[in-house]
Amino acid sequence: MGNPAPFETGVDAGHRGSKLVDFLYPLPARRSVGRIFKWWEKRRLAYNAIICAGGSVSLAGIAAVSVLNGSGLAMADVSAVLTGVATILVLANVLYLLGPVTESLAHKLWGRDVRAIGPHLFRAGLIFSVGLTFVLPTILVGFQLVVLMLRGILG
Repeated sequence: MGNPAPFETGVDAGHRGSKLVDFLYPLPARRSVGRIFKWWEKRRLAYNAIICAGGSVSLAGIAAVSVLNGSGLAMADVSAVLTGVATILVLANVLYLLGPVTESLAHKLWGRDVRAIGPHLFRAGLIFSVGLTFVLPTILVGFQLVVLMLRGILG
């Protein structure tokens, strides 16, 4: 029968729906520390792409508001933003490593008695990361737009 990789998706593991559903809600499978890390590493690129997409939309909104505000974008601002983006990506990937470490520790401590927590940790971390890179900046940009509109209306 073999040991399938943790949370295998696709036809071999019993395809259940769309690729997104299979990606976020994979079917449980046997686990080992090596397979847990492999499962997480298979999702790292998608995680980074999602964070970068959300952050890019946020940066575009921030740039648009700064142009509307009349401050424009100086080259010093661009380099500072790129440094900040690189720092956030590095930190996000360091924190991403907590997922497989936590799941591996749970697997080692409680063995087969514990249910698979990897998909839950992945979704929670993804939601948190998207919140930091997209939702929070979008709220701040929206607030800044309201202030600009009120300034324009009230003179």
